[in-house]
Amino acid sequence: MAGNTQAVSAPTVSQIFKTMEYGPAREDDKIAKDWLNDHDRKFGHFINNKWVIPEGRQTFETKDPCGGNVLAATIQGTQEDVDLAVGAANEAYNSWSALSAHSRARYLYSIARHVQKHSRLLAVVEALDNGKTMREAWDCDIPLMTRHLYYHAGWAQLVDTQMVGWDSVGVVGAIVSWNFPLTLLAWKVCPALAMGNTVIFKPANNTSLSALLFAEICAEAGLPAGVFNVITGGSAVETMLASHSEVDKVSFAGSTEVGQDLRRLTAGSGKKLSLELGGKSPVIVFESADLDSAVEGIVDAIWFNQGQVCTAGSRLLVQEPVFDTFIGKLKQRMRTLRVGPSLDKVMDMGGVVDPSHVKVIAKYVDEARQEGAEVFQIEAPPGSYYPPTLITGVGTASRCVMDAIFGPVLVALPFRTAKEAISLANNTIYGLGASVFTEQITLGIEVAKMVKAGAVWINCHNIFDAAAGFGGCKQSGYGRDGGKEGLFEYVKPVWQDSHKFTPPKIDFAKFGAAYSASRPSITPATPQIVSAEETMPRVDQTYKLYYGGAQKRPDGNYNRVILNTEKKAFALVGESNRKDVRNAVEAAGKAQPSWDKRTGFNRSQILFYWAENLEQRRQELVDHLVVVTGQSGEQAGREVDASVTRLFHWAALCDKYGGSVQETQLYGTVLRMNEPMGVVGVACPDEAPLLAFVSLVAPAVARGNAVVVVPSEKYPTVPLSLYQVLETSDMPGGIINILTGNRDHLTKHLTEHHDVQAMWYFGTQEGSTFVEHTSAVNVKRTWVNYSLQRDWFSREEGEGEEFLYHATQVKNIWLTMGDIFAN
Repeated sequence: MAGNTQAVSAPTVSQIFKTMEYGPAREDDKIAKDWLNDHDRKFGHFINNKWVIPEGRQTFETKDPCGGNVLAATIQGTQEDVDLAVGAANEAYNSWSALSAHSRARYLYSIARHVQKHSRLLAVVEALDNGKTMREAWDCDIPLMTRHLYYHAGWAQLVDTQMVGWDSVGVVGAIVSWNFPLTLLAWKVCPALAMGNTVIFKPANNTSLSALLFAEICAEAGLPAGVFNVITGGSAVETMLASHSEVDKVSFAGSTEVGQDLRRLTAGSGKKLSLELGGKSPVIVFESADLDSAVEGIVDAIWFNQGQVCTAGSRLLVQEPVFDTFIGKLKQRMRTLRVGPSLDKVMDMGGVVDPSHVKVIAKYVDEARQEGAEVFQIEAPPGSYYPPTLITGVGTASRCVMDAIFGPVLVALPFRTAKEAISLANNTIYGLGASVFTEQITLGIEVAKMVKAGAVWINCHNIFDAAAGFGGCKQSGYGRDGGKEGLFEYVKPVWQDSHKFTPPKIDFAKFGAAYSASRPSITPATPQIVSAEETMPRVDQTYKLYYGGAQKRPDGNYNRVILNTEKKAFALVGESNRKDVRNAVEAAGKAQPSWDKRTGFNRSQILFYWAENLEQRRQELVDHLVVVTGQSGEQAGREVDASVTRLFHWAALCDKYGGSVQETQLYGTVLRMNEPMGVVGVACPDEAPLLAFVSLVAPAVARGNAVVVVPSEKYPTVPLSLYQVLETSDMPGGIINILTGNRDHLTKHLTEHHDVQAMWYFGTQEGSTFVEHTSAVNVKRTWVNYSLQRDWFSREEGEGEEFLYHATQVKNIWLTMGDIFAN
């Protein structure tokens, strides 16, 4: 060597054992560079198993977040490109959906095998493109993707026997975010293809490469042309795809704000929609926890994938007696975390997806400092990296506690009791994931049941498997990815035709805003009673509102006249307004938690009792239906009898749809629980006023929901006559609340109400559009009919599995094991 420069010798084995330091272990990226060079580092769309690169398209440079190097250029799609992809998928759907179950299973199996053969290439491309560590891409993302392919190949094989009564939707537009490009692709594409749909996939603009590589692998595996297509571009392409008239289903994973925009965009179109959105997941550590194990759980919860995980455990709740001890252990563990280039296999964290996102994260942390919080961080390299961060000494209303930061930032808060922990955990607009750390398994399960989230892990966090559905509640969205529950997002009832509508143009601010009272009628149907002695007025029968278990006068003291078939005044009913909705929702919200806690057997007894009392008043109800609807006595009797039968059906299902055990790869148990939605708003149709009312209300309450129901606007007196039936059937007050009046006026306020978790609407096309559009306010689930009538007497249309799907949401509780065996 020239001069005084000395060679730096590698450490000896004994030195390594003393320092326990890791040397660099960089993954060779040659295979990825070769693939990029094969395409001259410029990619078009992948449509019909071919590369499509139209002239004159703008391009986007996708970069390695860790090094800042340009990897390749992808084109920005236009409406013409979207039309081409949708046309290809539409044409392919006819043949793909007609294939036998076994044939589709073989195709998915073939893709799985080819993914395994190219797994190293996929992992390197994913790590380069996204900035995640090679270790995570290789050990987590690729195996999970392969698992989904094999798992859904199994469902494709079994669809004819396990999904009876359901059919494919059609063309699926799948749109995902940048944090898990391949994993999210698998979550959306696998169940869609297994159920017989075709897919146009839109990856995030800055992480498109692995999806394009997967498209090539699908073609290599023999997947027919047009079944899976990839188009690239920014948010404009997402809008074009989601709003395309020939797209039947939109499946989205990304931010809550974009999900809300998609809900508004697709409102009234008839498209099926599922949303997997943001989160602010709590991690609850009890003093009974194994603290050292809980520390490792925190590492998986918040610093996995640089904290860019929708279920990142970003809110740490620690019981007061061990708070200081636990925070000390956590800080010590943080000092050992390594942050650096994604291809270095010794790194715990790679780079944040984009330098601009580093600034967003830093802004939240700086704001917490200004509030007086203590911020603990370790060092991180310059560039697109952000250090693991712990914030303590902050209030519960701070933005860093409430907002989804989507970075490696953990906020810690103390709690005293389990009830306080649950209250803090649920103090968020989100409900995607949560975890509980305790050695008391009964405490862990009880807390897991009480936390409002779609997935709850006990003594672990961020564990995923294809057999367990993943998705949220509240403003974390609705729908599930994975498990049998995830299949229902890509099917429709066999009897139902495809829904494709041109959304009507309506003024959302004015829709349903006004309501008015009826004037007095001078043609009463039965004004007098004539006896031998004298003529006198009949005693007035007032139909009031019914909520909280009692009859209530309408807030505005307005009423409407209900006419019989002779156009004479049959009765007066209350005209409800916004305040009545507020009162009824409050009553439902108070009653629902205790109703949910009742056993299924207890709820079934009440519904059976309802049926019994309904049948005792059969002739009265028949006469009532004849007078107000004009149907024959025989037809009215058929409707009453069908209502009794339907109550028996849902009474029978009260204790038979609680859930199951998911067969995942976890060494432990995953409990699938079919939980109620909460408070459900129901706007009933005019046809079959008694049967439709029972058909909609019964499944909701059978599964533990409380309802605020608007009966038939034209024939409201039929359901109103059930007050005493409900009371004598031991139905608790507040579970069934009935508001009469203008259907659209009441629907407006129910849909806008933040404490209504789902809205079912059976009315006009305009009303259906309003409900879907306005539901974005708190991302509530909706079920609307687009003005299409259904046969309420039919078992398929009036009591099918579709009703269970809308009345429940799946929660998966992950229970780890390991006291006896390690695996």
